[in-house]
Amino acid sequence: MAGRVAYEPASVKDLLAEMKDTAELLIDLSYSAVLHESEAIAEEVLALEDRMDVLQIRARMSLLMAARNPEDAETLAPVLGITGAAEKISDAAGDIAKVVLEDIGLPEDMRASLPVAVETLVRSTLQSDSPYVNRTLGDINLETETGVRVIAIRRGGDWVLNPSAETVLEADNVLLLRGPEPGIATVYERAAGETYEKPAAPAVADEDLDRAVSSLVLMKNMSELAVDLAYGSVLYNSDPLAEEVVELEAEVDALKSRFEAWILRAASRAAEPVSLRGLVHIAQSTEVISDAALEISEGVLRGLGSHVVVQEAVEESDEVITRVTVEPGSLLDGTTLGERAVKTETGMRVTAVRRPVEGGDEWEIQPGPDTELQAGDVLLANGTRSGADILADLARASSADR
Repeated sequence: MAGRVAYEPASVKDLLAEMKDTAELLIDLSYSAVLHESEAIAEEVLALEDRMDVLQIRARMSLLMAARNPEDAETLAPVLGITGAAEKISDAAGDIAKVVLEDIGLPEDMRASLPVAVETLVRSTLQSDSPYVNRTLGDINLETETGVRVIAIRRGGDWVLNPSAETVLEADNVLLLRGPEPGIATVYERAAGETYEKPAAPAVADEDLDRAVSSLVLMKNMSELAVDLAYGSVLYNSDPLAEEVVELEAEVDALKSRFEAWILRAASRAAEPVSLRGLVHIAQSTEVISDAALEISEGVLRGLGSHVVVQEAVEESDEVITRVTVEPGSLLDGTTLGERAVKTETGMRVTAVRRPVEGGDEWEIQPGPDTELQAGDVLLANGTRSGADILADLARASSADR
């Protein structure tokens, strides 16, 4: 039985910042629980989901206390929408974790594909003799050297969300690592003192099931990107970023329709159709996440703007989100991300490339160094403010003359 939550004065900004970080972590953890068939991670998801419920109630109480007139109600309405959307993301992540805890059917093909979906996310317990012990993340400089980020740290029963460069790593910390496969292998070995073994991919027995799994992986990536962009639209009161969320939500809906068709066709041939329940369960929850992302950016889309308290909460993150268009003749036109060394030169992670084509758009989520760029491509990237300026400069036509 959940305990009673009593009102107490609290900073709405701090509550919203914690809700944002918790929601983003929950998405990663829920899929990681499925990938590793880990009941321990799934239990952590449910514990964080419970924490999110408390944060949401406290934020609503504080917002109700702040509304004194119609003008307050108008400016605070989008904030209430954001708190509700964050809770929906939390609930959806909890439902994904229950695929593990309630032993809902899930074919091995899904687990083989999930490492791609999460850009390889692993847990590692920091050994006392690791070269990382008692050093800060800034001192180790993991992301620059390996491309791997420590997205969260667990110390006993406490979580360090969104760790900074000043965060000190301690023996027995549980690290959540995210990044490219080669970097993960290096960092995991240094942290855990043992070799990282990539999950083996089983042979795919059914073509329709393979298509369904691929659609679900893409849905997950697009939903997660939509959440990032939604918070970015709120931070900058940016119509273009909010419009990208609309496009992504529509793409997820279309993928869900195709997923349903392929999973039904696969079920008609499956020896045990019940084993596909988990895929349907995850697809439904993933669509909820993309819908919630759209709710986060609703205030921007409807011209209500972003309340300053929300902008300050989102700004608590060291990362910013940017959207740039590659102009003809720019340094990015006609090259690849690797050839141009975009990550090294700017410090920005290009999380998606949208290419306008006849009849719609083509999306490449989590592009790699071999991704080719051309004029008209829209790049969505995360990183520092200074890095965002450098990336924008590379995308401008005038930069080719420098």
